[in-house]
Formats: sequence, C-alpha cells, structure tokens
Amino acid sequence: MIRQLTEKDHEQCYSYVSGKPAENLFIIGDIEAFGYNEPFQKVWGDFNEDGELQGILLKYEANYIPFSHGDFDAGGFAGIMKADPEWGILSGLEEVTVKLEPFLERRAEKRVLYYAKCVKLEETFSHRPGVTVKKAGIEDTERILELHKQIEEFTSAGESVESKRRNMEKGASRTYYVEEEGRMVSAASTAAENSLSAMVVGVCTLNDHKRKGYATQCMLELCGHVLSEGRELCLFYDNPEAGKIYKRIGFKDIGMWTMYECS
Repeated sequence: MIRQLTEKDHEQCYSYVSGKPAENLFIIGDIEAFGYNEPFQKVWGDFNEDGELQGILLKYEANYIPFSHGDFDAGGFAGIMKADPEWGILSGLEEVTVKLEPFLERRAEKRVLYYAKCVKLEETFSHRPGVTVKKAGIEDTERILELHKQIEEFTSAGESVESKRRNMEKGASRTYYVEEEGRMVSAASTAAENSLSAMVVGVCTLNDHKRKGYATQCMLELCGHVLSEGRELCLFYDNPEAGKIYKRIGFKDIGMWTMYECS
C-alpha cells in the first residue's frame, strides 16, 4: 500500500533511510530542511501487509527520488510520477530506478554516474609540508565561483553568488582552498550537507598549478573535518581515472547513480 507520509510518519521514515546516509543524502537533507508539508515537496511510503516500510518516494519540485532496500511497488511509484504534470526528473541509485524504467512511458535522456562514499580516510595520506589549506568564508564566495568558471570540466557551473552564499550561511556547503600570490588556485567543496552526510563537489585545480598535490590536500582537509563530525561523505564521478584519485584517499564505490530527464 502506498500513501503520502506526514510528520507522524517521520520516525519510521527517517529510520528507514538513515541506515544508509550517503546513499540517501538528498532524501535525508530535504526531509530535514522542509519536512512533509510543503507545496514543493512530498514524500510517499510503500508499506507491506505488516505496516513496514519497503520503499520511499520523495518529490522535490520537479525531481523524484525513490529508495528501497529491496522489492517495492515500482508501478505504484511510477503512477504517482506520471500523474504529476510537474514531473521532469527521476534520479536515484540505479538498482532502484531500473525497477521504475518499464513504467515510465515517457522519453527520457538517461545519464549514469559512479557513486562513491567515504567513512574513513586512508592513513597513507598526510598533509604536505609547505602547502597551506584555508577554509573559505562567506567573503570568499565570488572567488570560489570565479575559480570554477576557469575549470573546463565544470560545464554546468551556473551557481549564483547569492545561492552559494546562502548555502554557506545555513551550513549546507563549505569550501577549503589553496592560493598562490593571493589567487585561489585549487579547491574542494561540499554541497547538500545534512546531519548524517555531505556531498563532495567542485574538486578542481587551475591548469598551470596541477601536479602539485593541491586538490588532494584540499580534499584531505575538507573530508577530515566532515568525517570528524560523524558524517559520511559521498560523491559522483564519471571518469574512472578521477575515481582512482578519490579511492586512494578512502572513497569506495557503492553503486551507480542514474538520472532521467524526461520530456
């Protein structure tokens, strides 16, 4: 049986998703931030005959994210999405979203990314002498975005100064960076931070400052602080070579993340 969840279901819902904080980064973060009764956000649960949850479906604006530990009513979740004229994106762990694919009935552009998480840094890595890593403040927002604009791979780097500043102020994002001659040349950031997990994003170094270990040092500083707070880290990557760098630090693949942009 599928029904929409309310605050009364929070304990059961949170218990269901919090066992995998990295895998459910977005669901946990959205529920903590906005709850169950906002016009732009809704949460449904699929219950078995014993009243136990066997699946969750979260809607945030036009984006739907399903999660399940096993079998669930994929056709029922798909029916909710198809009845919503706002529905535009489906994203989630591939092992879950693949079960909805046969029911979508709409043309969708599919993208699959590697999904990795870190619960402990590798002890073989240490901070390099002579490299100073700083934590960015609100006043550094424009410098961070200016650095991102110079990174070719960041083709979708369209975050505004206001959005970046707002996320830093509410603790949903932080950045550590290295500078040379007053210029920010390398950085690593988090996004979508919640009480249990955080997403690593924006790992970059300017071309003329690569191979100095700056990005690794930024990652070590960033990840060390987040992990010390008892949170798990996760990240997406689509380049296996980049994945090797993350794995040497302590990240391990936990599956694939699939995004469907429907038309």
